[in-house]
Parts: sequence; C-alpha cells; structure tokens
Amino acid sequence: MQSGSDPPGPGLKSVRRSPRLSPQCSSSGKGKEEKKGGSSLQEVKRRGRMERSGEEEELNDRLQTLDLSCRSAASGTGVAYSELFTHHKNLWEPSHPESPDRVKSIMEELKRQELLSHCITVQPREATEEELLLTHTKQYVDLMKSTQTMTEDELHNLSDKYDSVYLHPETFQVCVSAVGSVLQLVDQVMNSELRNGFAVIRPPGHHAQSDQANGFSIFNNVAIAARYARTRHSVSRVLIVDWDVHHGQGIQYLFQDDPSVLYFSVHRYEGGAFWPNLPESDSHSVGGGRAEGRNINLPWNKTGMTDADYIAAFQQLLLPVAHEFQPQLVLVSAGFDAALGDQKGEMCVTPQCFHVLTHMLMSLAEGRLVLALEGGYNLQATAEGAAACVRALLGGACPLLTPPTAPSDSALQSISQTVSALYPFWASLQTLEGGPLSEGRVIRATIHEQSKKPSSPTPSVTTTTGLVYDERMMEHMNMWDRHHPEQPQRISKIFSKHQQLGLVKRCQRIPARLATEEELARCHSVQHIEQMKATAGMKPRDLNKLGNEFNSIFLNNQSFTSALLAAGSCFNAVESILTGQVSNGVAIVRPPGHHAERDSPCGFCLFNTAALAARHAQKISQGAPLRVLILDWDVHHGNGTQHMFEDDDSVLYISLHRYDNGTFFPSSVDAAPDRVGVSKGAGFNVNVAWSGGRMGDSDYLAAFHRVIMPIASEFNPGLVLVSAGFDAARGDPLGGYHVTPEGYAHLTHMLMSLAGGRVLVILEGGYNLTSISDSMAMCTSVLLGDPPPSLVTPVPPPHHCAVATINQVIRHHAPYWRSLRIQIPESLRASLPSPKHRGKRSSKGKGRKSDQGNADRPPLPPTGREDSTTENLLDQLTQGLAVLDISHNSAIHSPVTSTPVGGARPKVRLSPEKVTCEGEVKTESDEVTPEQSQSGESTQPQAVAMAASESVVPGEESAGGKGVEPESEGACGWSKSQMSLELTCGGQTDTPLYVVDPLPWCPHLDAVKPLPSSGIDVFQLCQDCGSDAENWTCLTCYQVFCGRYVNEHMVTHGVVSEHPLVLSFCDLSAWCYRCESYVHNQILFEAKNAAHFAKFGEEIAPWS
Repeated sequence: MQSGSDPPGPGLKSVRRSPRLSPQCSSSGKGKEEKKGGSSLQEVKRRGRMERSGEEEELNDRLQTLDLSCRSAASGTGVAYSELFTHHKNLWEPSHPESPDRVKSIMEELKRQELLSHCITVQPREATEEELLLTHTKQYVDLMKSTQTMTEDELHNLSDKYDSVYLHPETFQVCVSAVGSVLQLVDQVMNSELRNGFAVIRPPGHHAQSDQANGFSIFNNVAIAARYARTRHSVSRVLIVDWDVHHGQGIQYLFQDDPSVLYFSVHRYEGGAFWPNLPESDSHSVGGGRAEGRNINLPWNKTGMTDADYIAAFQQLLLPVAHEFQPQLVLVSAGFDAALGDQKGEMCVTPQCFHVLTHMLMSLAEGRLVLALEGGYNLQATAEGAAACVRALLGGACPLLTPPTAPSDSALQSISQTVSALYPFWASLQTLEGGPLSEGRVIRATIHEQSKKPSSPTPSVTTTTGLVYDERMMEHMNMWDRHHPEQPQRISKIFSKHQQLGLVKRCQRIPARLATEEELARCHSVQHIEQMKATAGMKPRDLNKLGNEFNSIFLNNQSFTSALLAAGSCFNAVESILTGQVSNGVAIVRPPGHHAERDSPCGFCLFNTAALAARHAQKISQGAPLRVLILDWDVHHGNGTQHMFEDDDSVLYISLHRYDNGTFFPSSVDAAPDRVGVSKGAGFNVNVAWSGGRMGDSDYLAAFHRVIMPIASEFNPGLVLVSAGFDAARGDPLGGYHVTPEGYAHLTHMLMSLAGGRVLVILEGGYNLTSISDSMAMCTSVLLGDPPPSLVTPVPPPHHCAVATINQVIRHHAPYWRSLRIQIPESLRASLPSPKHRGKRSSKGKGRKSDQGNADRPPLPPTGREDSTTENLLDQLTQGLAVLDISHNSAIHSPVTSTPVGGARPKVRLSPEKVTCEGEVKTESDEVTPEQSQSGESTQPQAVAMAASESVVPGEESAGGKGVEPESEGACGWSKSQMSLELTCGGQTDTPLYVVDPLPWCPHLDAVKPLPSSGIDVFQLCQDCGSDAENWTCLTCYQVFCGRYVNEHMVTHGVVSEHPLVLSFCDLSAWCYRCESYVHNQILFEAKNAAHFAKFGEEIAPWS
C-alpha cells in the first residue's frame, strides 16, 4: 500500500511506524549525499525545535498561573471538640451506653497516639435557629429549646414520647454546639482553610427526623450540614456515607426526594429484626421522584461482618456510584458500633478497616471530607476506630489488613441485592452483566493467609515518598534513529516536571546503584546476562546487527549499564520501602522492563525491572514468601512479567492492556483474558485485555472497581509494584487511549489502600513527553498524600467494549476469587433498554455536555456558585487545549503478521475466529467495519477523506486496504516500515480503512492567510527541486515544496519560516507542524475547496 498523504514533516504519531523516519536509501552514493545534506537540515530542525520549545515553555508557564482549583492550597485536618459535649447525660440512667465517656475516650486516644498535635483545633459554635430549620420544623426546634428550663420529671416524660431518647437541661446547648461544630468544619473545608476534618461530637444525629428525636439523636447533624453546604456554599452534589451499624433512617427520610444528595448506608438489618426494624431500611428503598436511585441501603443480614465485607461494599457498590455522582463534598456519619467488640453492633470491623474506608473516601470531591461522630458504645473500640480515621485524614499510610480477606457469602448476597436494586439508575453498576458465576470454595491453590509483615517502625502520621532517578540512564539511546520513541528525554522530562511542581523537594531522594549479575540471575538466564554485558565493548555495526536479532531492540555501549541502573534503582527503592525508611516510592528509570523475557530482550526492554524488584523484595523478606502484586497499566501486555510468574502463587500479576483480539503488540494470545496462570499459579495471572474502543478514565476505573481492587484486596499483598507505562495516556502516539493524569491519580490512590501503603511506581512505556510527565507527576503527588483531582464531569459510562472485557475477566476468574461473585439476575439486565454505545470520545474537558447514560435520569442541579463568564472562558480554554490530543488508533481491522515476542516462547497463532466486543464470533474473512473496530460512531461532526495512493474521486474505490501485504509490527505498535494513513469520511464504508482523528481545532489556525488572487495550482512543482511527486503548499505564504519522502523541502520551509500549516496536493489534507497532527477546521475550507476544484474540476460540499 503506497502512501498518498504522508505528513510533510516530523511528528506523525502513527501506531505502526516511526513518527519521523525517512526510508533508507539503496544507493550508497546517494545515501552519502543525502546524509551530508541532511546534516544541514537536521541543524535547522534542531534550532527550530529549540525555539518552539521556548515558546511551549512560555505557554506552559502561563497555564500554570491559571488556578483552576483552590484545593491545592488546602491543608490540615481539623478536629472539632468541646468539653461542653460531656454535659449531655442521662439523669435517670447513669450507665446509659450513650455516655460522655465516649468523646472523652476518643480525645484521650488521639493524644495517646500523638495525633492531636498534628491536627488543627476547630472551636465549636452554636448553630443558629435558621440553620436548625434547614431540616427541622419550627415547632420541634422550639420544643427542644424549652427543655432548658424543664424539671427532671418533665424531661423524663418528654423523652419517653420518643424511641430511645433521653434529655437533659443542657441537651439543647450541647446539640446546637454539635451541629455548629460540623458546620464550622464544612465552612473551613469548603473555603480551603482545611483539607478535611473530624467532629468529635455527641449526641449522635442520624436517626433524628424533621419533627422528632429518635435513637439517641436530637438534631440531625450531618443532614443539617448537607443542606447548609447547599445554601451557604452552593454545593450541588453532596455524598453522605453512613457506616454506623444502625440505619440512619432520619437522613433517608430527609433526602429521599432530593437528587442533590446521595445517601449510602451500610447497616445491620437481619431481615428487619434489628433496630430500627423498618422495612424501608432494606435495599429496595432507592429514593423517589427525581431522586430515584440516590438512596442506597446495604443491609447486612448476619452479624460478624468483617473488614473484607465492608471493603467489598465500598469497592463494588459505593465507589463506582460515587465516581459517577461526582460529589463536591463528602460527609460521613461515622458511627463505630460496627467495630470489633461493640456489644450493640456485634460486627468485627477493625480500626485498620476504618482507616482504609476513610482513605477510599478521600479520593472523592478533591478530598473535601468531614466526619461526624455518630454511635459506638465500646469505649476502646470507638476510640481506636476514630483515631484510625483521623490518622487517615492526616495522610497516614493505610495499615495492613488481617484475614479473612475474602468477603463472606452473606455479604456478597447483600451487595448483589443492593446492586440489583440500584442497577437501573447507575451506568457504573451496569458494568456487571449478570448471569451465573462460580459458587462454593475457590479453586485456586491455597496461599498463606498472611505473609510475614516486613519490619517497619510504628506507623507514622504522615507518609514519606522516596524518589530514585539518575541521568546516567539517558546514555542508552538509538544511534541509528534519533527519533525513536523510547528516547532518553523521557526520564529527564519527567524529572524536570517533578522539579517544576516542587515534588522533588517533597520526596526523599533514594540513590541509584547498579544491579549485580547475581541479582539479575533471579529472573534472567546467564546466557542473556552475558550477551547484554558484551554489548558494552561492541562496535556500532555489531550492536546494530545484534539489536536486529530481537523484536524492537536497540543497543549501544551504555545500554547494559543503563539497564543495570534501572534495576538497581528499583532494588534500593524496594529496600527503603520494606525497611520503613519511606512509605512508598517512585522510580523514574529506563529502559523499560516488562517485555523482557528470561532469555532475551524484547520491546525496548533489556531486563525485566518490575519482575526483578519483586524477586528482590522476596529475597530480603524473612519468613513466608512476601506476597507481591505487580499491577501493569502500560498499554502493552507485559509478556515477560507474565511468563516469569504464571506458575507462582506468591506474585499476583494484573495487566490492563490494549489487545484488539491479539493484533496489538506483543500480538500474542498469551495476553488474552483466559490466560489465568498455570499449576499453583492458576488464578494469579489476570489480563484485562481491551479489544475495540479507545479506553479512558471511566473504563480503567470500572476495571479497578470490578476486577483489580477486589482481587488485590483478597490477595492481600505485602508490596505493590506498578509497571507504570503511560502509553495509555491521552495524546500518546502509540497507545491511542485517553487516560488522563487525573485518571492515573485515582488509580494510584486506590492502590495505596493495599499492602500497608507500600507502593512503588516504576516507569515503563509512554512516548508523549508531556503526557508521561504530567501523568507520573500526578501519581507522585498522590503518593505524597495530595488528594486526587476531580475527573472530567460528567464521567461518561464505560465503553461497551470495556464492559464486555470486564465481564469476560470476571467469568474467567470468579472460580478463583470469591470477591468477584456479585450476582445480577439476567432478567434484570434484559429488562433494561439497550445502552447507547459510546463511540469515539470527544476530547473535551470539563463542562462538556454528555447525555450518555443519563437519558432517563434527571439532570443534576446547577452548581450555581461559579461565575458563569469565568466558567465559560475556562471551558473554552480547556476544550481548546483538550483537542490537542494527538493519538491514533491502530488498524485493528487489518490482519497483522505474527511477530514472535523477542526470545519468548513461539507465537501461538490466532484462531480463525475472534470475539468482538459484543460477544459475536467473526471469522477472519469477515470484513470489520469501522464501527466494530473503532468503537462506533464518531463524536466529531466531520472527518477527512483520504485515499491510499491518490485522492479518491467521487465514485471511485479507494486503492488501499485490499490485497495489501500486512506489515510486521514492532514493539508497542511501532515500526520503521512505511505505512499509509487513511481517514474515512462520515459515512459508512465496507472497505477496511485506517482511521485517525484530525484535530477539529488547533491554536495555529490564525496563521492561515487568504488565498492569493491566482488561487491554488495543484500541479505546481517544488520551488526548490522541481519535483512533482508529493508536493504541499504553505497556507501562510502559499509557496509550494516537496514532502519529506522526496527532498524534505517543505520540512525546511516550515522550520525556517515558522509557518505551521500546510496543505497536501495529494489528498488535500492539512497538517500542522506545531501540533504534529492533521487538522480539519472550517478555516481551512476555502483552501481545500480551491485545491479540490483545481484538481477535479468541481467544488466540495459546503461546510456544515
């Protein structure tokens, strides 16, 4: 297939060839001549890039001054408490469980654990009558106010009119101060004076109703705070989480018709036998009217529920819905009567679990989180639970959890019932397709219930993040292709971004070191080590020859040392984490590692850094083998890592990667979801293999909620290693996916709940320097304790192909992991209308409108408080910048030759049948339409039509696509081979096409000048060399020059003149040098129309 429209200069981010490679010359004499001339050209390019870099840095600096969120300034954890709260007591029953000692014991425990000194004391104030009336009636407020002058008998008589209530002459003052304490915290959190807070108050509040006291509760503290946040701070979405063991029916009654409040309660129910003995405490009560689906009851029907049950509830139910709801404030009715040892609750929740639950909630609302004490009647258990929450709020590392780590059958049944009740209202719950799953005992090999805990000092209040980086790793480079995507600048750019954001100063530097050959031998053969070692003394010719023997490998004399530094740096980081010198860490290292096999390098990788780090961690740990989770979110499957651990139950390997039915690198069925591990490692290899679609934040979050975190929590690792490739990031030239830096922040935050917070993020792939720098910096920020930023709202529903993949993984792994067994009746899903499949995503940022998944849902109330003019300007800016996503889809509909994974086991040929994301079986002979291969209809209003060799005259068939020999694909979808680029117009076609999204806007369109009076002559020759082979016209000065596959004269013109936009005479496409992408915008229509008329004698259809 010949290219009819190769971009005229550097920067085409194609998934099947080098972005900037020119073909090699066959004639040695001609080669020398071009090389010499090329030297001058390369110098011009270099100067042009330096100038452009300066401009980009200036623009970046300007963007840094845009304070799009004030949350960066928020710091500190507030604790609201007053001795006044001990004055409310039962005069006729001094031993009443709701006693003043409850708050006293909490404050003493905070002091004992040395937490209080790290908190900011918040003085309570009395709530005003107006504030009480936000949820209570005037008659009821006046009645409670009158209790201040009542006698003991009168108080006793009035108390008896309510269910489980006592009153005291000082009760009213105590209660209004308790309410005021929560409001104080809300004010300071919303004003960014505090990051979060805990109100150590009493009496409880969540049972109080608008006109009556109930269940020890007088005024509904949290409900008033929610209404207050709406009226005072214009908050439009509030999440209330109630983990008190009793159902907070008072909150439910107040908000069951209010769509601005999402209420989640997990409570003991036992079929209504447990207090408050209400049928509306069951899962079928989901809210009414416009708030239908906004009330979530998770009723436990047995006692003795454990940490694993509560964590499963949060992971599989609360967090998916909360991320879809996108609250602006989170309030917690923090009762501790579900704590282990509480005589009323009879549950088994540990303080460590309360810490983890709090940590999970800190990912929401940019960390705006306020906890208010509710119940809890075992003084020690309540105090320890509250202290654990405060430690979490302060940023302390999550503690290790104790067995059992799998949820009980009763918990899974309750979660399944609640998910089913809420299923019609939340797209995030509809990720689960239902149908029969495995039941009974898990069939994986038995693993040690708990690995030996790595030695560490007493948990610190704050976390310390280690950072390892050594610029010597930049010495590994490709001597034959300086535009190779795995370039040395990858790590320097990331480190520079960390410096720019002040992250390096906040981290503890870990020194780099060289790995020893003995350490490498834990994962690699001696032959492989010796072969790589020999490269240090090889001549360039021999290095080139050796590199070509493997799949996508380049070598120089410094490659071996760089790879040793990458591995040794990770060893030092692992040692620092396991010995408690740091809480977690980030390793900015190269070359990558996860493709490297035991016996050979592969896919830019020489030694398998993450695998070696796992073995090193196990080597230095004492006792039972340390359980290690390797989470690989690089867009390519880590074939090497899987092969090294597929029969090992001490290492859980989970990979999220682009698969495309086996056609995406490394192009092996080993990356399929049904590859679950072998022998005792069965169940410990998890492949979330995406096929079809262009996945983004919502898809990755769904996979984490439904598969990754449930399995990882049940596995209960002692260390988490992240193979952190950022080539699934928005704008990456090889991955073609849309994960944002904010998305990576949320994934990192979830992983920090595991392994006592011992997480090491190790750089793998990622080839857009801006994307990898922003994304890895965001991960480091979260490791340092910063709350994850909000995701783009509204969060789109997961792609239907992602849903298919997730359910495929669940079906394969449910026999091994009990936590995956959420049962949804098949009839329930069948009763829902067919979902509107999300097609290719728009690249718009915040403020974009999306009706997907919400067609039958009432719109969320407007936020109200942002200045509309400012918001519109920010929306325009964000949308303009967001479309600078330069990401191309691979041609997954085109057959790809099988390229053996370098040095790995032989490639297994794909079956002639393949499963599409809808679950249909297609044969290879079937043509795959763009809808099937590229996830449905485009959100862009127009696209550009390009032919494979020449422009397609209306009525003629494209010359590309059929009868063409497929190309062999290199690592990560990158190859030196030339590949044509085809774009399809809006209509459907039966011809398989390569598809790339042009930018609908770029910031350089103002460089386009009006047409000259002579118009455009598409037959004009290159002004420098007279070539007519592949010419372009500059859209600023309208001079004509040849493209890069001739003599690169348009490249030179673009660099020297700094004119960014050019138009192809071959296919009438427009290319922007600055954006390094095709552009299709109305501003270009006049020039395209003139060229089309000159070439074909007719005008193109008017712009619409």
